[in-house]
Amino acid sequence: MDSITRRQREKQSLRERILVAARELFATQGYEAVTMRQIAQKIEYTPTAIYFHFKDKEQLIQELCSEDFLALARSFQHLDGIKNPADRLRHMALEYMDFGLKHPNHYRLLFMTPHPHKPPEEVQLIRRGNPAEDAYAFLRSTVIECMAAGHVRKDYRDPELVAQLFWAAIHGVTSLHIARGNDAWTPWRPARVLAEAMLDAVTDGMLSGHGTPPKRTTPQPKGKPGTARGPAKKSGKEADGKSRAGKRKMKRG
Repeated sequence: MDSITRRQREKQSLRERILVAARELFATQGYEAVTMRQIAQKIEYTPTAIYFHFKDKEQLIQELCSEDFLALARSFQHLDGIKNPADRLRHMALEYMDFGLKHPNHYRLLFMTPHPHKPPEEVQLIRRGNPAEDAYAFLRSTVIECMAAGHVRKDYRDPELVAQLFWAAIHGVTSLHIARGNDAWTPWRPARVLAEAMLDAVTDGMLSGHGTPPKRTTPQPKGKPGTARGPAKKSGKEADGKSRAGKRKMKRG
């Protein structure tokens, strides 16, 4: 019995090593460029060992994506206790970003690496539409709660549109910091600061109570007289001359 248990542990350990190596290669080199032989070389096994666990590269990446998408959904579950759905939506966006920054290879593979997708009915690890397993379903259900509670402006009636707008916005911040966050060319603001400001802008536009984004008055920059930045100031002599001329006209009148 002990030997059987040991073999099962070794088999599971090898499977995990295959998944970790494949995730890194797919995320850094792209799905199309990676071969099963390369994955085997990375873990110092023969390709036969890989095929014992996965029949082909497509099955391997589908397994990876299902596992990583499930991990993302599970990272949202502690937010379910937030009663106000608008607050939950904001926390979810920040949790999403934190997941991506903590697990950049998971994130690259899920959302930044083109690869084939199975029809939803063929995905076995995740039940589509179950918020406990499907991260998009958790987002969508929170948006629907926001709409039911009157938190979303009436001109945004499509829950899919609202959910995907929030997703696209936080994905932009997350992917930029993963791909370019270490690039000294751009004076990046901290990811959390950028995400908070982005969420302010999005919620100002879509959530009722915030309404239409307020018109922010930008102070006019100070410029030299006579430039496009401000009207030219008249000199004292010029102003006095115009004043005397005006008085003479009044006397003649």
